[in-house]
Amino acid sequence: MSVAIVREYLKTFDKEKDVQEFEVSSATVELAAEAVGVIPARIAKSLTFLAKDESKCYMILAAGDAKIDNSKYKQFFHCKAKMLTPEQVAEFTGHPIGGVCPFALPEGKTDVYLDESLKRFHTVFPAAGSAASAVEMTCEELAVCSGSLGWIDVCKGWQTAE
Repeated sequence: MSVAIVREYLKTFDKEKDVQEFEVSSATVELAAEAVGVIPARIAKSLTFLAKDESKCYMILAAGDAKIDNSKYKQFFHCKAKMLTPEQVAEFTGHPIGGVCPFALPEGKTDVYLDESLKRFHTVFPAAGSAASAVEMTCEELAVCSGSLGWIDVCKGWQTAE
């Protein structure tokens, strides 16, 4: 999956012009924050987990400073949080590690959710299909463009104030 495919996907939402590509890596929260010029918490990281029946995955977009709370995850999804292997990430999302995003996903393979940790920011920066890209979006735009199934509370460790 490339940035070009994500741009094409985002045209539907008139967001393709907001995709940024960098000369440096944005593959981690810290690198992405440096490339974009924001605090790490404003990076919307894509966390991917194997679904209970293993036929699809759950992608949770969370703030860069948030971590999965295993008990909250288990309560919501009714299974343990089992992160995808690099091979499974490519299979389920079509994106490379470091560029995983909730856009232009293979149909029926990924259920996208947004964690409450993102709501404290006016805009956030998910990846855009490569390990050197991002796109700035409001939380409302992210919810629409990602086809999110809703807002959930499955993370811990993040600060409540912006």
